[in-house]
Amino acid sequence: MPRVEECTVASCAYNRTNHCHAFAITIGSSEHARCHTFIETPVRGGNEQLVAQVGACQRSDCQHNSNLECHAAAITVGPARELADCMTYQSR
Repeated sequence: MPRVEECTVASCAYNRTNHCHAFAITIGSSEHARCHTFIETPVRGGNEQLVAQVGACQRSDCQHNSNLECHAAAITVGPARELADCMTYQSR
């Protein structure tokens, strides 16, 4: 599974110093490459010893996607259309 190399969405509960500490994230929806793991809450989540990986990607139209799995070397997440989107997404 590719790692989340950087996440610049500081308001996410899993983000600490631009790193995601969820065990795994899910990317995608029918509209765009949204991070479905994003949660905005004052409680910090995840495990500081972990760096998140992409567990699933629902964007079958992304050039990095094969059988709903991400095959990019790594991804970045940042603010875009929604509060947290996959910035590595590239349409086929």
